[in-house]
Amino acid sequence: MSTFQFEVVTQERTVVLTEVEYVSLPGADGKFGILAGHVPMMASLDLGIIEFGPREGKRRKIALGGGFMEMHDNRLVVMANTAELAEEIDVLRARQAKERAERRLAEQRSDLDFTRARLALQRAIIRLEVAELD
Repeated sequence: MSTFQFEVVTQERTVVLTEVEYVSLPGADGKFGILAGHVPMMASLDLGIIEFGPREGKRRKIALGGGFMEMHDNRLVVMANTAELAEEIDVLRARQAKERAERRLAEQRSDLDFTRARLALQRAIIRLEVAELD
């Protein structure tokens, strides 16, 4: 099976740099996959889960906090707002963040930044899915 270079970077670090057969990304318009030899493209990425590795079989996962991707010359680069590998996620902290966001949303206070609370809940749920799916 053909492979290509896959890299995920944030402002702080390189999260992953490896050769893969397949990557699944959470696009702004829905989930999509990339294989070796894909045509050049750029896309906006949403909050979600990146899966990468072999085309068939067990893949690694990343909790993505949105960003952009570029595929060019058999190299896929994800420029992420935030990104955490499954093994890096603190499950207890993610559960606490989820509970905090749920409490805030349930209160329905007039001074609540609903969008911010909803995004915090979504990020926590994604982090828990990534950490517990492995």
